[in-house]
Amino acid sequence: MNLDFKSAAELLASCDEGSCPISEIMRRRECELGETDRNTIEEKMALALKIMRDSALAPLNAPVKSMGGLIGGQAEKLTRHRQSGQAICGDVLSRAMTYAMAVLEVNASMGLIVAAPTAGSAGVVPGVLLALQETHQLPDENIIDALFNAGAVGFLAMRNATVAGAVGGCQAEVGVAAAMAASAAVELMGGTPHQCLDAASTVLTNMLGLVCDPVGGLVEYPCQNRNAAGAANALLAAELALAGVRQLIPFDEMLETMFTVGKRLPSELRETALGGCAITPSACAACGGCG
Repeated sequence: MNLDFKSAAELLASCDEGSCPISEIMRRRECELGETDRNTIEEKMALALKIMRDSALAPLNAPVKSMGGLIGGQAEKLTRHRQSGQAICGDVLSRAMTYAMAVLEVNASMGLIVAAPTAGSAGVVPGVLLALQETHQLPDENIIDALFNAGAVGFLAMRNATVAGAVGGCQAEVGVAAAMAASAAVELMGGTPHQCLDAASTVLTNMLGLVCDPVGGLVEYPCQNRNAAGAANALLAAELALAGVRQLIPFDEMLETMFTVGKRLPSELRETALGGCAITPSACAACGGCG
């Protein structure tokens, strides 16, 4: 069994050979290549889950303004809207959106978050997984499994492409975060490894070409909204995969495509705040004339 997998195809081959989920292959990889024991990596992932949960829940009760003043309090508004019974998205999606946006508020106010895979996209994975945990009453052990699954997808993206907005646009940040969340959600809900990576491929297809255009150069707006969109995209992709909808383009090819498209984006649309939303008159006025 190849634990030093370098592609999704190799990862799936290892899963097939060992008749085990993606999360188990990733666990074994961390133990063998990291020369550590299983208990240690379990404890580290449990800590990551705790930080994710804390950052997703804290702003719901005590909203804080971001350092740039562009966001703060949005997650609390979504919570009150869901609790009012007026939410149109359903419980899972409403919770996922709320938690994803909450994490961005913590990040933008210099709080503690888990970069999954980056600070600017840190809300997507916890948003999706915590929402599923709550609505389906799943134990932490299952969520930790899902985080190992997400880690495998993130590893492949970092190894073979990029997760940096400055290199590949927001498709590389929120896009990869949503791919991680989609794959993790599929395993969490009983899907196969092949379905996991079908979901990850779907996400990258849907988010292909998404630019990175932070207003004022700050990881606040439209980043927060895009984390909510990433959570929605992840749930959509997971649902398709679990229903048996196969994807024409495998994850490895879609990841390469995303990387290629990202490198072709003009510099103005890769985190420089010199294009897109960042140079609209309203955005420049909001951040003190950043244009």
